[in-house]
Amino acid sequence: MAKSNPLPSHRSPRAAGPNAVEAARSMQPAIPDFDRLIHERIRLGIISALAANQSLAFNELKRLLKTTDGNLSVHARKLEEAKYIACSKSFEGRMPKTEYALTAAGRKAFEKYLDHMEALIQAMGR
Repeated sequence: MAKSNPLPSHRSPRAAGPNAVEAARSMQPAIPDFDRLIHERIRLGIISALAANQSLAFNELKRLLKTTDGNLSVHARKLEEAKYIACSKSFEGRMPKTEYALTAAGRKAFEKYLDHMEALIQAMGR
């Protein structure tokens, strides 16, 4: 007894030849690349918080993001190296205070990231 397949058969565009592959690609909306440095959850949180505030102290960011000192330090350093955020250190009395602020390059990168995410949502048909 022969098995019947209730689903319609679909040939892949590659099996149909190179012109079909190009046609299939042209029908799909382009999904832009996004900044993977910003895309990581803690770094996205840092950038987002700083975009909404002129500056934030280390402990304020740590509390907002519910993370550890070490985790925040590592992620903030990566954003600093990329020149997305600036760090300033000072003392309040005898206590060291670290403040972070979003740079112009960081704001531009964040806006581009948001544009890319919106394009991705649009490409998914939402």
